[in-house]
Amino acid sequence: MLGWSEGGQRRGDVSLTYHRLNIPSTTRLVRVKGHLVSDMANPLRGEVIRLYKNLLYLGREYPQGSAYFRERLKSAFMKNKDVTDPEKIKKLVARGDFVIKELEALYFLRKYRAMKKRYYEPEK
Repeated sequence: MLGWSEGGQRRGDVSLTYHRLNIPSTTRLVRVKGHLVSDMANPLRGEVIRLYKNLLYLGREYPQGSAYFRERLKSAFMKNKDVTDPEKIKKLVARGDFVIKELEALYFLRKYRAMKKRYYEPEK
């Protein structure tokens, strides 16, 4: 997301923009392809950001390393960055939620196996 100090925008210009567009000042404006768009234009944006942050957090314990996971996560999100259809976005978010559940199951299983190895004798 572009900050207000980037791209030649100053705080004074922002308040004029809000006034000119006749939108409440509590609404965030973001720059998309050179145009200012309100956050209300895409209500799923927050959900996508939440998903990305949750996956990024879960990726810290990934078996192949957090750098590997972060790289794959970024490429997956960048591949779908131009998707604008709300139904398609909802499907992608649902798929991301499924990945979260799978990662949690993977981590749980890994911890279970470590505990079992520590406290139980190996089966012969």
